[in-house]
Amino acid sequence: MAGGEAAEERKAGRLIVRVTTFLVLVGAFGVWMFYTGTFQLDPGQQAVILRLGAFHRTVTSEGLGFHLPAPIETHEVVETQRIRRAEFGDVSAPLETKAETVMQTGDNAIVHLEFVVRYRVDDPLRALYRVRDIEAVVRDSAQAAMREVVARNVIDGVLADARFAVESEAAQQLTALLSLYDTGIVVTQVELQEVQPPTEVRGAFDDVVAANQDKNRQENEARAHENEVLPRAQATAAELTESAEAYKQSRIAEAEGENARFLSLLIEYRKAPEITRKRLYLETMEEVLSKSQKIIVEPGAIVPYLPLDRLENKR
Repeated sequence: MAGGEAAEERKAGRLIVRVTTFLVLVGAFGVWMFYTGTFQLDPGQQAVILRLGAFHRTVTSEGLGFHLPAPIETHEVVETQRIRRAEFGDVSAPLETKAETVMQTGDNAIVHLEFVVRYRVDDPLRALYRVRDIEAVVRDSAQAAMREVVARNVIDGVLADARFAVESEAAQQLTALLSLYDTGIVVTQVELQEVQPPTEVRGAFDDVVAANQDKNRQENEARAHENEVLPRAQATAAELTESAEAYKQSRIAEAEGENARFLSLLIEYRKAPEITRKRLYLETMEEVLSKSQKIIVEPGAIVPYLPLDRLENKR
């Protein structure tokens, strides 16, 4: 009886051990699946999923994501909206340590140029597995693009006049290079920070820049004066033109009226010459005498006359 109870106890113990081991294994498997098969994507992040080392899919939705546990599937999270920054050169550094800032312009001059490139990852798969070192590729490509653009411009343009054009052309050239290399990187901005001529001629170039600034200032002042004077002159010219046109029309109308009056008198004259001549004479005398002083004196009478109205006008 005692031996049977001992056997039952051993059997129960082995069962407990097996159940415990199974539960431990299940728990470990669950923990392994959780830590190797889940990932969290924040805004602006994407995950590249590899199955047995080969690309399987790209996850772009935010939140908690799942895949088969490692080593069956693995993931790599990439920030695709973060703007990365690469700085080039330090124009204040000694010449022997700032080789990346020294560039040759199209007119065989030397400039020390400092610039910044801002970029982001657009295609995580290409950025991760087509490029060994993203930053190194961007730096090498940016220097090549900037040197090519600077070599197409004269030193005056690089220093002042064409800075924005240099930035735009460099961004386009760098974008073309990164696309050619299939990097999955997008350039958002290329910005010139500081551009200096060689020390030996820096004073002369400063004078040139100051002269260009004076030129631009005077041109702006001239345009402002033009914008102020020209509208007033145009308004005066328009007013004079309208006044001349009105005078022209009035004279034409007056001439046409005189012509019509003359023609009507001619018709009447042909019908009755004597009467028309007498009427014209009377009308003319009426017009002339209406503007003169008149004194009527009867024959044989003496009339005292004192022109008080004329004396009043003289005063």
